[in-house]
Amino acid sequence: MPTLIYRFDTPTSTQNWQPINDGVMGGVSVSRMRFDMSGHAVFEGEVSLENNGGFASVRVSQLDLGCADTAGYVLTVWGDGHSYKLNLRTDSGFDGVNYQAVFTPAPGLWTQTVLPLTAFEPNFRGRIVQEAPPLHPERVRQVGLMISDKQAGEFRLLVKTIEAVSALTFAS
Repeated sequence: MPTLIYRFDTPTSTQNWQPINDGVMGGVSVSRMRFDMSGHAVFEGEVSLENNGGFASVRVSQLDLGCADTAGYVLTVWGDGHSYKLNLRTDSGFDGVNYQAVFTPAPGLWTQTVLPLTAFEPNFRGRIVQEAPPLHPERVRQVGLMISDKQAGEFRLLVKTIEAVSALTFAS
């Protein structure tokens, strides 16, 4: 059975999501996560390559973001043609290893994006960490969304749900 991590169907569902953009490195990109009255979240903003920038993200901390039998994550999203990343962190700190999986949802329609655990790569500040331990979903404490990879310009990703799914559910 899927474990619902986030359902963005109420105004309070986005209130704890915080932007973390390239301004931490001198860039000028902007982003936010807001609630849309149609019953979903909107991750939106603008990526700028000025001042060596190039990424925008939002993140939230909470418990129960996966369990030992989690085989992957499923997002219900509406794309805009850009590629995004689902970010998972196994600690509650601001900086550190971030497990990322890239997804490119179809533009202009609601779709389910399936991200198996094998799709997540450990990163630190944009670089793959070869010696990082594998992702253990039962240790995940933060979840986030990101746009990067020099995709300059405005972006807008609509999100209804983020779920953790077990091997049994994942295989179906």
